[in-house]
Amino acid sequence: MTFVPIISLLDGIHGIDHLTRAITLYLEYKPPIEELRYFLEFQIPRIWAPVRENFPGHQRKEPVCPSLQFSIMGQKLYVSQEQVSVGRKPVTGLRLCLEGEKQNRLCVQVLHLVSLPKILQPYWDSHIAIGAPKWHGPEEQDSRWFEPVKWKNFSHVSTAPIEDRESFIGDPASLGAYIVTGAQLGVWDFGSKNVLYLKLLYSRLPGCTIRRSWWDHNLAGPSNAKLKRPGTATSSPVESTSSSKDVGRFVKLVDTSEMVKGPDDSPGHWLVTGGKLGIEKGKIVLRLKYSLLNY
Repeated sequence: MTFVPIISLLDGIHGIDHLTRAITLYLEYKPPIEELRYFLEFQIPRIWAPVRENFPGHQRKEPVCPSLQFSIMGQKLYVSQEQVSVGRKPVTGLRLCLEGEKQNRLCVQVLHLVSLPKILQPYWDSHIAIGAPKWHGPEEQDSRWFEPVKWKNFSHVSTAPIEDRESFIGDPASLGAYIVTGAQLGVWDFGSKNVLYLKLLYSRLPGCTIRRSWWDHNLAGPSNAKLKRPGTATSSPVESTSSSKDVGRFVKLVDTSEMVKGPDDSPGHWLVTGGKLGIEKGKIVLRLKYSLLNY
């Protein structure tokens, strides 16, 4: 008996490349059959925003940023307040990064699909009015969520969860689902006890509702946020000429793991709909809320 690859039986069929890729993806990730269409629609290249352009001999001007300090003699960790917005591109992950010559500037990056899946085009194409996106963040006065990074007399983090309150699971009367399309870090100035916080940008996705949501707090386990995936496009790294001692100082205080959902997180079409900062084992961490949609 002779065995031949199943795709060899499709030679000469119009669109064979797309069909071959679909079969390959299905055999590799094995999504539930009822989710196959949505799974395939979301297998689009992804890229981290913002993209840093590094040109030989050119050094990007360091922005003026607020800072955090974790002890009386400790070095300052500067915080980039750049607003990262990706427009009408589904977001599938976020991460905290350390930038700058001394790797002493904290920033947030957003992982998004490079184009809009066809299944979303009837609801989210560029000609469809969806209203202005809205920023959501914690309340400056709500100190219940403030946690010290190291010592209570120095910098804190607001750990308040950020969600859009207008999206309810399965609500047929809702005006659409609200999904994350941007992120920004900021600092509230309270002297030595200044507070780091996260804001998320929400855009309305009309005609869709939230099917299921969950917060992912862990990097370990079968249904987890994965670390860097092969083939995932990333922003250009910022070169550092400082000593390894300087570079490693803030790595001990900031978790730069990539919080990402992709094809191997069944059913493979998760979107980011919430997030929050936290303190775990003395590190500033980022945790996300993911959702599946009814299209």
